[in-house]
Amino acid sequence: MKHCFWSRCPRVLGRVLPAAWAGLALGCTSASPGPGLPPGAGEPPRYSIGELIWQDEFNTPGPPDAAKWQYDVGGSGWGNNELQYYTQDRLPNARVENGSLVIEARRETGFGTNQYTSARLLSKASGGGSLTYGRVEVRAQLPAARGIWPAIWMLPDDWKYGNHGWPDNGEIDIMEYVGYNPGVVHASTHCNRYYFRTNNQKTGTTAVPTATTQYHVYALEWTPETITAYVDDQLYFTNRNENGGWPVWPWNHPFHLILNVAVGGDWGGQQGIDAAAFPQRMLIDYVRYYRLKQD
Repeated sequence: MKHCFWSRCPRVLGRVLPAAWAGLALGCTSASPGPGLPPGAGEPPRYSIGELIWQDEFNTPGPPDAAKWQYDVGGSGWGNNELQYYTQDRLPNARVENGSLVIEARRETGFGTNQYTSARLLSKASGGGSLTYGRVEVRAQLPAARGIWPAIWMLPDDWKYGNHGWPDNGEIDIMEYVGYNPGVVHASTHCNRYYFRTNNQKTGTTAVPTATTQYHVYALEWTPETITAYVDDQLYFTNRNENGGWPVWPWNHPFHLILNVAVGGDWGGQQGIDAAAFPQRMLIDYVRYYRLKQD
């Protein structure tokens, strides 16, 4: 194993990476070529994480900062047969209190035919909320009910590949959680060649027994060569660039962050919904983006 350190705070963020990832590590100190490279091919690019470039610490009570966040709105199922109606500018569903963003799913009527409400927030590209490559950190505590489906994920700002839609232009799931499978979080990527409808998406899972009772840092590290996901700086997912063009690697243009709590759906609702457990909240202490540097 090689010892790798992040430039912004090596005393705190230095860590030993698994051997399978050594050599493509960000900021790796070893000078040896990466695994699988032929003699004389040289080493792959090295990267480190630079300055903080965008953040929301959620310190101002009230609605989310309109300069940084916008909303997806509606209750059409969102392609997954979800049951919630996503509202806009409605404090019961999205607000800042006690130093955290609260996204709250509620059992209530009055929004079309939907029996639940919730919120789906998007980081505003115009407010600096998009990036291409770097590190994204979200410190969050997850809801706990059966039938709940919270997510921290990313979609592209521009739809330029293939049919100019999903999944051709990519999706990055930094964290997904389904309430009927407590203590397990998921990270995945979806693209033209690999996505969940064909059941061959690149994915990883890890146990987080206190995901619904404590805050944890869910992080993405994204370079031209790899997409990796962490919980509390423990690596649990890696997707490597196959150099096969956009059908296998569309992650080379700006993406924005999405924070949402869904109810039911093809995955979240597989074992029903505990209607008596609502309301349910995802709490987010902060969101931070860090720039990528090539060393």
